[in-house]
Amino acid sequence: MSRIGKKPIQIPSTVKVSVKDGMIIVKGENGNLERPIHPSVKLDISNDTINVISTLDESNTGAFQGLTRALIANMVTGVSKGFQRGLEINGIGYRAEVKENHILFNIGYSHPINFALPKGISAKIEKNLLTLAGIDKELLGHTAASIRRLRPPEPYKGKGIKYIEERIIRKAGKTGAA
Repeated sequence: MSRIGKKPIQIPSTVKVSVKDGMIIVKGENGNLERPIHPSVKLDISNDTINVISTLDESNTGAFQGLTRALIANMVTGVSKGFQRGLEINGIGYRAEVKENHILFNIGYSHPINFALPKGISAKIEKNLLTLAGIDKELLGHTAASIRRLRPPEPYKGKGIKYIEERIIRKAGKTGAA
C-alpha cells in the first residue's frame, strides 16, 4: 500500500472537481485541467476531500495509487495557486527577452534562439532571472528543462542556464606550467 496514496486531498472552496468517462476535471480560478485516471484506482470525492482508492490487489497498484494522488494534488494546487519555476542565465553577453509567447535567447551561439512557450506557460525576465509560471506542474517542469537544455551550465566558469536552486560543482581549470 502506498503511504502517499492513502492521504486525502483537501479541495479549496474555489476549486470544483468532477469525474467523467475515466477523466478527472479540476476547475479553479486560474483555469481548468483534466487528466485520465488509471483503471486500477478509483476516486472517492466527498464534501471537501478526494480519496484515491486502489481497486486491485496487485503488486504495482500501490504505486499507481500514490502517483494518481500526487498528480491530482498538483492539479488542485495548480488551479488554485499556480506554480513557478526560476532559471538563472549566467555568462558575459548572455541575455533573454520575452516577446509575446516567445523568448529570444542570446546565449553565446552565432545566432539568437527563438523559444516558443507552450500554451498555459508565461515568462517574466528581471535582469538575468527568468521566471516561468503556469498551472500545469508537469508542463512547467518540462518547459524549464527544455530551456535549460539550450545551454546547460558548464563546470569551469559556470556559464549557461541553470535552475535558481541548482548548485554547480566547479572544476579547477588548467594549471600553467612554467
